[in-house]
Amino acid sequence: MQRPIGVFDSGYGGLTVLKEIVNKLPQYDYIYLGDNARAPYGNRSFETVYQYTLQCVEWFFRQGCSLVILACNTASAKALRTIQQKDLPKIAPGNRVLGVIRPTTEIIGQFSETGCVGILATTGTVASNSYPVEIEKFFPGLRVYQEACPMWVPLVENNEYQSHGADYFIKKNLHSLFEKGEKIDVVLLACTHYPLLKEKIGEYLPVGVKLLTQGEIVAASLADYLHRHPEIENRCSKNGERVFHTTDSTEDFDNHATVFFGEAIQSQHVDLEAPHKPPPPAGGEA
Repeated sequence: MQRPIGVFDSGYGGLTVLKEIVNKLPQYDYIYLGDNARAPYGNRSFETVYQYTLQCVEWFFRQGCSLVILACNTASAKALRTIQQKDLPKIAPGNRVLGVIRPTTEIIGQFSETGCVGILATTGTVASNSYPVEIEKFFPGLRVYQEACPMWVPLVENNEYQSHGADYFIKKNLHSLFEKGEKIDVVLLACTHYPLLKEKIGEYLPVGVKLLTQGEIVAASLADYLHRHPEIENRCSKNGERVFHTTDSTEDFDNHATVFFGEAIQSQHVDLEAPHKPPPPAGGEA
């Protein structure tokens, strides 16, 4: 039986990824789930993020989804590998869960001439060290500099991303990043909220530095994945439909989501079951 592709985020940010996926692959059906009631995930422990993420993945499976995209850097960094290696073989061996880190790290080195790249991310993603570890696999000589930007998500979610306060924190974090690596010529926005700050970030980047967002990269990677895995692609329904769910207030979600997704949204509320006791998380991205 054919079912939609699941797209998950701890909140609204994954909608920036879904927007690009829909632009690239409009024929498929999609179910989006934002775990807004427990967001943000960025500063939570590995075990907590793993518990929450697995619970949401299991919800997608109950909706019939055979492919789920973790459109969340924190979930991809702290939970994906454990889910792929320990949980899927037990609960749904024929299903697949993919993240947003690997598609980006597979190509980021192609954009750099100096061999120095910068990563702007949440505290949790930086602490996981997932980007340097994954980039090392594909571009061993690339130097990776990370900067945690804990204020950026609250700025976006409180509709302050065009304010003077946003300017202050963007300048502060970019200054810190380039103090670590003055030869950085590529900067990746490694959080799905950050594209809303792209215009302001661009104002304070040194001349010639490339700024990458994940949406288009993940969308292209998903298209390639579906082409290479017809056994998964054939299980994905194609009616061009999109359904949105949130674990919190639908009114609040709809108001915010319109900004992230670029069009009006009407969501449905979801109550998730209590998570079970997890195995020790491995973290990382497969």
